[in-house]
Amino acid sequence: MSTAILTGSPVPGSSIEGDLRSLGFDVLTASDAGDAETLLAAVPGDQRVAVVDARFVGHEHALRLGLTDPRFPLAAIPGALTAQPAGRQALTRAMARENSASGGTLLAVESLADRVVAALDADGAGVHRPDLGSLVAQVPVDPQTRNEARQAVAALDDEAVRLKSAVKARDGFFTTYFISPYSRYIARWCARRGLTPNQVTTASLITALIAAGCAATGTRGGFVAAGVLLIASFVLDCTDGQLARYSLQYSTLGAWLDATFDRAKEYAYYAGLALGAARGGDDVWALALGAMVLQTCRHVVDFSFNEANHDATANTSPTAALSDKLDSVGWTVWVRRMIVLPIGERWAMIAVLTAATTPRITFYALLIGCAFAATYTTAGRVLRSLTRKARRTDRAAQALADLADSGPLTEALVRFLPGKPRRTAPLSAAVGAVLVTLGAWMWGPSWWVVLMAGAYALASAEAVTHPLKGALDWLIPPLFRAAEYGTVLILAARADVDGALPAAFGLVAAVAYHHYDTVYRIRGDAGAPPAWLVRTVGGQEGRTLLVAVLAALLTASQFTVALTVLAAAVAVLVLLESIRFWVAAHKGGAPAVHDEGEPA
Repeated sequence: MSTAILTGSPVPGSSIEGDLRSLGFDVLTASDAGDAETLLAAVPGDQRVAVVDARFVGHEHALRLGLTDPRFPLAAIPGALTAQPAGRQALTRAMARENSASGGTLLAVESLADRVVAALDADGAGVHRPDLGSLVAQVPVDPQTRNEARQAVAALDDEAVRLKSAVKARDGFFTTYFISPYSRYIARWCARRGLTPNQVTTASLITALIAAGCAATGTRGGFVAAGVLLIASFVLDCTDGQLARYSLQYSTLGAWLDATFDRAKEYAYYAGLALGAARGGDDVWALALGAMVLQTCRHVVDFSFNEANHDATANTSPTAALSDKLDSVGWTVWVRRMIVLPIGERWAMIAVLTAATTPRITFYALLIGCAFAATYTTAGRVLRSLTRKARRTDRAAQALADLADSGPLTEALVRFLPGKPRRTAPLSAAVGAVLVTLGAWMWGPSWWVVLMAGAYALASAEAVTHPLKGALDWLIPPLFRAAEYGTVLILAARADVDGALPAAFGLVAAVAYHHYDTVYRIRGDAGAPPAWLVRTVGGQEGRTLLVAVLAALLTASQFTVALTVLAAAVAVLVLLESIRFWVAAHKGGAPAVHDEGEPA
């Protein structure tokens, strides 16, 4: 239960008490600052508490934004402030000072809530102030001002603003014009029936898995049903975020579920298409695995570039300035968002092609589109990195090191690679990646590839010997992903035996989950997965070398079994640890977050 303390002179006919109760607050009334301090001390420390001026006039949604958002320990709007348990100590100190300053006298004109917010600001407490836009929130001091404020409230449709703000501000063309115009009403319908964003997220996953099952039938009817269900799953995927914004139901667990389920849905659908094609006599597992590798590497580029630059100083460049200028021209904004093939456009393309063509054509189109998008975005980011004079922080360097996913082999090799920091770290990673993937392509399962995998391990260790603060060091994690995933793909394809590519698909999916989980932990300021897990699953260089050794040592059939066992082992380890961590974080009261999602 949350508690709201009303302060100041009550106003006849005011709806503030009813509005607060509708938002879930138990309402108490304080006669003066001393009484407010006493009531505040009586509220249990594990509950949310709000201090609201009784003269407040404004929209209920303004109060909702200011007083119920779970992401911020302290938040305020004019005439009202709130504190979650993490912010209670700061609020108590500020309230005590204001009580002492006023001598505990009756509050007549000044708003206690606003004075306490000013005191919190002076303490550097970090009070969040939501963007209210056109919503009204004020404390009138005379009848005329109050009447004007009430007229302003009546003139604006609170619910229309709430619905509009439920839609993500920056989204793709397909999502903006073909999904959001009606998915927001589905979100409202869900909110009014007590459904949670996590329930909608789960429904989206189930719908996508059914779509994958339909695609796996290999029939035209199954493909058509799969395409329709995939779009339905995407509608629900948009709805869960809109529901979270509409009802302010943000959580750590919800952000993780939303992000990981997106990847699970897409990659399960790839597997369903490959199974359906196989029923028709067409083996497209290599294309399915290639699509997953390419898409995952694209995401790693996004993640590592953002982590390297989000808190860098002197973070400007002519390229970034040109990009910002283009974003000010309407039509270029949509073109630039569409050519990177964001999730809405990508899923729409996959759904239509599944229903109308074949899995092979679908994968060809997906690979071509994603390859172009990856080239475009990566080239732009390289230009930005080369033309900006950013100084990267230790936090950014640590985030890149965590994303690199180096294991015990690298830890051992680094001890023998002393020397001054070098600017050639991305080059070392690139050379190593080319050696191992080209070797796998040229020689297939052989001891030559083992030698190349050893050289790759040495090159990858050299790349991470020193803190990753170079202009292009953000390229190292995606290069490592391309090397590891690409080697598994090529060696499985060269094994030329039934089951090898599906087993490789499973292994890459399990490892990719581990890498995505690392990203979400870093985003939540939880750090990387525990060191024991990274060491147990071998690190990227250890797994690459192990797969090369298994391919050279075993027969093709044995290699398939080994890949399957390895995939199962990695999946069990990373899933169990990931679920344990995120459930514990949710129960432990970790700060609520909402992942707005990646454009790609």
